[in-house]
Amino acid sequence: MMKYLLLGAALMLAPPVFAQDTAAPTEAKPTAPATAPATAPAPAAGAKFNLDTPLQDIVADEKGKAVIEKHFPGMIALPEYEMFKAISLTQLQPYSNGKITDEMLAATAADLAEIK
Repeated sequence: MMKYLLLGAALMLAPPVFAQDTAAPTEAKPTAPATAPATAPAPAAGAKFNLDTPLQDIVADEKGKAVIEKHFPGMIALPEYEMFKAISLTQLQPYSNGKITDEMLAATAADLAEIK
């Protein structure tokens, strides 16, 4: 439990390397209608990685590392990476303060499914 609390604190203090909203603070932001969260696609048959694979296992593979860098630039360079590398993107999402979106996970899952 302490590990997850530290992870949450680290992610809140981490530099903003994930997708960000670039609208100026004074602009009115459009609101989207409330929808059910998107579910990640089921892992493709024969796929080597999916969203439930620990990050360290994905990053150990050149193609997997490229997918993570594509969708989450700078994530594995964070000093905090050592604290969360043993968990999956699915497990990491709730601690990201909205920086890891369902859409980002879906796109990452699609690219990971291509790695055999």
